[in-house]
Amino acid sequence: MSRTLETLSREFQLDDAMEFVKAGVEAIIEDEVTQRFSAEELPSWNLLTRTNKNYMYINLKVTVMWGLGFCLRYLILLPGRLILFFMGVGLLTVFTAAIGYVPSGKLKRWMYWHTSLMCFRILSRTISAVVKYHNSENRAKGGGICVANHTSPIDVVMLASDNCYALVGQRQGGFLGFLQRALGRATAHIWFERFEAKDRTLVTQRLKEHVEDPEKLPILIFPEGTCINNTSVMMFKKGSFEVGGIIYPVAIKYDPRFGDPFWNSSKQSYVHYLLMMMTSWAIVCDVWYLPSMTREEGETAVDFANRVKSEIAHQGGLVDLVWDGQLKRVAVKQEWKARQQRVYSSRIKVD
Repeated sequence: MSRTLETLSREFQLDDAMEFVKAGVEAIIEDEVTQRFSAEELPSWNLLTRTNKNYMYINLKVTVMWGLGFCLRYLILLPGRLILFFMGVGLLTVFTAAIGYVPSGKLKRWMYWHTSLMCFRILSRTISAVVKYHNSENRAKGGGICVANHTSPIDVVMLASDNCYALVGQRQGGFLGFLQRALGRATAHIWFERFEAKDRTLVTQRLKEHVEDPEKLPILIFPEGTCINNTSVMMFKKGSFEVGGIIYPVAIKYDPRFGDPFWNSSKQSYVHYLLMMMTSWAIVCDVWYLPSMTREEGETAVDFANRVKSEIAHQGGLVDLVWDGQLKRVAVKQEWKARQQRVYSSRIKVD
């Protein structure tokens, strides 16, 4: 078939490339996804960070104020918070281990409920947490699944200071493993071995068995699977929405003016992050308990997850994004690239 200039002009127009140029410029200036994995920018300085990127030197007065604040945070607040931290962890370990010897029943549940609340409230004091809980009548109940947006590992402390939850996670060794075993003796948590965590069917079955028992604590899950910087909610994994039962959505929104709770796990170690939390002025946040939700007839798990995510984003004043938060650690999936290629090819296709 002979190709003429007329045929070529129908297949390609110069402005066809402009969409790609626009996307490239946007990615350089302000990418919609990667900016969610860095600390939220503040309109004014909160006397915490001191870097050559933003506030290396302004004037003598501000420098003196920062120096006094540094001494207050590191020499007065930090030692007291460390004492509270070791006290909270020690009490949690001892009490849960002791409760493990109590026969299963109403007494054991009552003991764990009060022990858990007491210990997690002590731990919340190590970061001077100021939490306002809204609509407490919607708190998760036994046999349900509590899902929330995820900003930081301390999300667990914020929620567990007002209600008791069964935790889900991979079985660890060392000190964390010791805590897991102590918690597991006190009540029914779900810990997976490394090889089991990769078996999606097994994980789903364990979750189903838990939610079918109304006597067990509600499961606490963060469906994003990674920490997002308190500005948006990213894609919810559908696994926890395939289990069935009642979903109790929770929206968490932090006030970064007193301390940024976001954990950038790709740049900060956990110890470094805890030190940053304990040397902040305070961690202030709002927690909204939303009305319970159930999967509608004919609704897929993905659609249900998106509906719950939308409600959380709306209540917390967060941006609702469709992107997978794991893009922080992995390359873009091939199907996402193929989708863009199909869109472009449909534009230049010749009938």
